[in-house]
Amino acid sequence: MKKITQHNRLIAIAALLLCVMAGCKKDFLVEKRDLSGINEQVFQDSVLATAYVDFVYGLFLPPGGCQVGSWFLATNNAQFSQTSEELAGQTNWNKEWASVSYLNAHALPYFGTALTGSVGNNTWSRIRQINQFIDAIDNYGLPQYTRNKLKGQMFFFRAYQYFDLVRLYGGVPLILHVLNPVGGEQKLEVPRSATSACFDQIVKDLDSATAMLPGRWPDADWGRITSGGAAAFKGRVLLTYASPQFNRNDDRGRWKKAYDANLAAKNLLTANGFGLYKSGDLANATAWENMFLTEKNNPEAVIVFGFNTVIGDQLQKWNGWENATRPKEIFGGGGVSPTKQMVDAFPMKDGKMPGQPGTYTYDAKKFYKNRDPRFYKTFAYNGAHWPYSENRNFRIWTYKWFAKADATTPASTTEQRGANGSGIYVRKMSNTGASITTGDFQVSGTDFMEMRFAEVILNLAESAIGNDNTGEGIEYIKQIRERAGVENADGSFGLGGITGRDQAFAAVLNERKIELAYESKRYWDLRRWMLFNNDYGTCTRLGVQPLDGTRRTGYFIYVKNTDGTKYVGANNQDPLYKAQHTNNNGPTLIAEREPAVYPPGMDENSYLDYLYDNYFEIIEKNDLDPTNPADWKFKWYNAYYFFGFSQSIMNNSPYLEQTKDWDGLNGAGTFDPLK
Repeated sequence: MKKITQHNRLIAIAALLLCVMAGCKKDFLVEKRDLSGINEQVFQDSVLATAYVDFVYGLFLPPGGCQVGSWFLATNNAQFSQTSEELAGQTNWNKEWASVSYLNAHALPYFGTALTGSVGNNTWSRIRQINQFIDAIDNYGLPQYTRNKLKGQMFFFRAYQYFDLVRLYGGVPLILHVLNPVGGEQKLEVPRSATSACFDQIVKDLDSATAMLPGRWPDADWGRITSGGAAAFKGRVLLTYASPQFNRNDDRGRWKKAYDANLAAKNLLTANGFGLYKSGDLANATAWENMFLTEKNNPEAVIVFGFNTVIGDQLQKWNGWENATRPKEIFGGGGVSPTKQMVDAFPMKDGKMPGQPGTYTYDAKKFYKNRDPRFYKTFAYNGAHWPYSENRNFRIWTYKWFAKADATTPASTTEQRGANGSGIYVRKMSNTGASITTGDFQVSGTDFMEMRFAEVILNLAESAIGNDNTGEGIEYIKQIRERAGVENADGSFGLGGITGRDQAFAAVLNERKIELAYESKRYWDLRRWMLFNNDYGTCTRLGVQPLDGTRRTGYFIYVKNTDGTKYVGANNQDPLYKAQHTNNNGPTLIAEREPAVYPPGMDENSYLDYLYDNYFEIIEKNDLDPTNPADWKFKWYNAYYFFGFSQSIMNNSPYLEQTKDWDGLNGAGTFDPLK
């Protein structure tokens, strides 16, 4: 989304919009006031009209300072990432409840809440702002070309918002014009539309956006939605509609529509200069990492959220991901803790999974060895390089040792300012040139790609497989692996031996899990494929272990003595850090983690292997998920595949049908989200 730099225009339009919206009453679908007093200059002046559109972009942006790699519009936080393998922790949607009820917090409140006297940024206020613009803009004198570009962006965002609702709830009320109850005859009690009707409308809006928007914008408008962006989003929408969550009978017609849409999007984007990011002719992990830091004219950036480095202003937003991922030891936030389950999901560097015939030998102790090149740009593990501006040679050390000989878990640590939860860090989308002293760890301007060209390729791959073009789908996955620098030792980038549609589906979903890790995508894949448990047989079909009944875990990497016994010492007695032993009367240094000169025949990589072989042991860390109760396990209820309306919604709009499998004010829900 656009990096908003026209500061004064935004302030003016924001103030105007807030004045127009003031005095809202309680119903969350409509704001009961006369809007005839809106300043018509907004729709007569291209500068003001553009600023109105910019304001709507801002309504959909993550808030300033948020962790964009795990942020969701529906929750405004990372709870959906925690309801997956990516991050651990208890949420409203992975813990046990006495019953599934609209009275509980697991009835997702995103659909709407009662409006108060102040203006809020929520689902229906966003839809109202969009409808207000679409309804009015053609009634004034702006040139049609200008109006089309502006309307196209608004049609996109209306589709974007409705899609977010429909994939969570199924059918919702379709409100396509401003509802004005003051002196009007409009019916305000708008019922839920069928899910199929909602998808039809979303597609219609995206087709309108595609027809109205340019294939590329001038540099000054980099980040605005393009025709290719709208077309690609349509591909995502139709892929979701073809997936098992909505397509229980595996209707091939839906897969064909998804395939056609994604192929058209790929061709349109390619014609306008979009494609897989490469540094020159290079296809490797370095290019893959640099992709996330390239802003203007990044061919990978199909839909992008723009950020700035300005604070103290609600209309400017900065990216908090850099701070969240960096260790506390170098004054980062240290708040993103990936799970061992995500680490285990990455294949070896030839694209094959550990233990698969013909691949590299996998050593669980040296889990970092010979992995997919993206592994090293996604995670920072004990001993890994993770540079920043002031220290280009920085290595992260996360090992521990025992404070007492009879302790069962190591408590002393290298991370004196505080360790993260899992003993391994997310490195992905961090900037190796970020600076501590200039505040980049705290206030980052790095953009976030909400949709990358790689996702377009993977959407096309999956829909091709669904359309029974299995070979074509596998070829698209190969393109993703080739760009990442995966070895092609077997002539198929590790994808040889796949037979049948379901194995191909499994391959593309695992590729998405790796390529799109920590980009707020995994939860949606688990949801649309119904992989939280095996009640629908999808886990068996794809050979996937369901999350239900499991715990997410991490790593304790602790130090052992040369005789194999565990090292015991206080926090200031690091057995591998020479600086702590210069004037220390405690235990002696048993090895140096970063010697000035490596032993003969060793380099930094082989020396790290030497440390792991001789001085490190690994324990699976089992306290990422709650330990009270001690037998806490991930719990999934199938009713979550289509959320019910919360008590607030039921109380304020009792005419709305509750979703099936949820109770409501008048008994069991009757709305079928599969129709």
